[in-house]
Amino acid sequence: MKVASIQMSVVEGDKEATLAKAAEKIAQCADADLIILPEMWNLGFISFDRYESEAEDKNGPTLTMLRGMAKQTGSYLHTGSFVEKEEGKYYNSSYLISPQGELVGHYRKIHLFGYNSKETQILTPGDAVSVVDTPLGKIGLATCFDLRFPELFRRMVEKGAEIFLVCSAWPYPRLEPWLMLNRVRALENQCMLISSNSVGMNQGVQFVGHSMVVDPWGVIVAGGGDEETIVRAEIDLKEVTAARSNFPGLASKVAWLN
Repeated sequence: MKVASIQMSVVEGDKEATLAKAAEKIAQCADADLIILPEMWNLGFISFDRYESEAEDKNGPTLTMLRGMAKQTGSYLHTGSFVEKEEGKYYNSSYLISPQGELVGHYRKIHLFGYNSKETQILTPGDAVSVVDTPLGKIGLATCFDLRFPELFRRMVEKGAEIFLVCSAWPYPRLEPWLMLNRVRALENQCMLISSNSVGMNQGVQFVGHSMVVDPWGVIVAGGGDEETIVRAEIDLKEVTAARSNFPGLASKVAWLN
């Protein structure tokens, strides 16, 4: 399976230009089976003053463009996240789109970030774990700050997850925690993990990038720096099966600790 993680920056203050930029980068990944974008890439995570005015529903320009690009590339496409409005509430939402342009998975960020952030003031947290059964494998969805909460990832494994997709807008100076948590979440759950993190500046905040593909042993098999790039790798879910068979760590979980 060929995967591509698009590590990109927002065009500050210009959503239309950012959508066009993302479409161009997705087109460059037409050979990939699975593509992922960062968190809040269409506005920039720190653009809190635009969250409500630029919120969209399923028929908005962001999801419409992405559904078209999934069909064009013939790939599964993780949308990254955007501000979604439903029944007067706002969410940090992401979708998984099939090669036919169908919405096959949906996740709303559960752990909203409140440290030097207005996300918790504006958005409503999600309340459901999302694992999507696809021909590529069982895919668990998570967003940025979720990485600090291992119980979410273990719950996804209990639902059968073999791959974690993590979209993010993780800023400096917290590079080392980002590098560590990507690897640990993959290692402790014996899963593949593919992350897409933002780069560049947004409202004076710089993001760390370093999107990566991590194997079930916690080894980074492909990764980026802190500039725009497309991180590509070829993965095989037989590695997940082999890791869990050769070192059955998950089988030793103590039931009463749940």
